[in-house]
Amino acid sequence: MLTELDHVIASNSERAFQFLEDLVRAPSTVGREQSALDVFAAEMQAIGLQSEKLAFPNTPLPHSRAGITQPESIDAGARYQLLARTPGEGPLKLLLNGHMDVVPAMTPHLWTSPPFTPERRGGRLFGRGTGDMKSGFAIGSLALRALAEVTPALFSQQRLGFLAVIEEECTGNGALHSIIDHGITADEVVLLEPTDLGLMVGGVGVLWIDVDVTALSGHAQEANLNANALELGMKVFHGLTRWSEQLASTQPEPSMAIGENPYNVNLGKVHSGDWTSTAPSTATLSIRVGFPRAWTPDTAEKEVRRAIAELVQTETDFASPPRVTLTGFRADGYLLSTDSPLVRDLSAAHFDAHGTLPTAFTLGSTTDARTYLNGFGIPAVCYGAVAHDMHGVDESVELESIVAAARTLARFLLARFTRETQS
Repeated sequence: MLTELDHVIASNSERAFQFLEDLVRAPSTVGREQSALDVFAAEMQAIGLQSEKLAFPNTPLPHSRAGITQPESIDAGARYQLLARTPGEGPLKLLLNGHMDVVPAMTPHLWTSPPFTPERRGGRLFGRGTGDMKSGFAIGSLALRALAEVTPALFSQQRLGFLAVIEEECTGNGALHSIIDHGITADEVVLLEPTDLGLMVGGVGVLWIDVDVTALSGHAQEANLNANALELGMKVFHGLTRWSEQLASTQPEPSMAIGENPYNVNLGKVHSGDWTSTAPSTATLSIRVGFPRAWTPDTAEKEVRRAIAELVQTETDFASPPRVTLTGFRADGYLLSTDSPLVRDLSAAHFDAHGTLPTAFTLGSTTDARTYLNGFGIPAVCYGAVAHDMHGVDESVELESIVAAARTLARFLLARFTRETQS
């Protein structure tokens, strides 16, 4: 049966690649995800799964675990997420998860090919979202189609869902909303994030903040005498960078590679100034801060505010304290034990497919796995394709890694199906 599964996966690989290309052609930046979800729904229907639209609000999510919604980035109109599942009744035993939202591609002139026009080169597919993480939908569709063709009776008996969420890249509210408002849970969750065919079992906490700095503006001829809001903002950023490096030395992430800072501070966006010959009086810096798993998001916010306040006290150029506003992620760190049956059995499926055990690791980033694991006690692990330049120029995914991951996933699902049938 496994040989037949591999054969069907190989024979359907081109269809999966074309499905991925269709997803990439549907730009799905935050607030504009619906056309890509329609592509996903059509593919799931062709496999034999039933699709259900899950209404998603454009307003803040009133929950302690929610991130801060950014309504200015949202198009007007109804939004939804999508759950595809096998026919039948009863609770889901297993849930596949993927996020349909992608980060923007604001510099298309730097790309070798247009970011939302998929292009194959050198065994890779290039385009925004090919790796992070529309490749996961291709993996899931390929594995599910193989199981539906090879074991149709067994496939139809199982309670399995494939959930496409939104806002994973900025708040995490998509996965959270699917649980608290729609009750979409399962005994286990596999998130098909790009992991280089390894098992990502954990991540650090992540906080998004905006830092607003003000200064008295002045003519450029007196630039050496006037405070410059942008320069003051950069002092805040560099101060937070030093703070995070100290944090990494005092509270290291034990599973990170030596020399890496798991709590990286990233300056993502800057808005400042209105005239070239005027020293800017305002500056807004959008900053991403990592923090230890031992902290709650509330603790992280307090520590970040304290670090900024201490910096201002030692810098005489600040006329008033910067204003710090939460803007997106309030994500706590998470870690699934490598002794978990989910990790054990997915590792065994990978070994059976490829002859080697996958690497289990954590990263200085976050995924929706934290919502399932920390918030609801549901084991969740990430497994997926080999991606390059995620969030960057010329993002791509290795096409053969999609096939390789599908072979692992199909074996894992088959083992779960067989176990449920025998129990």
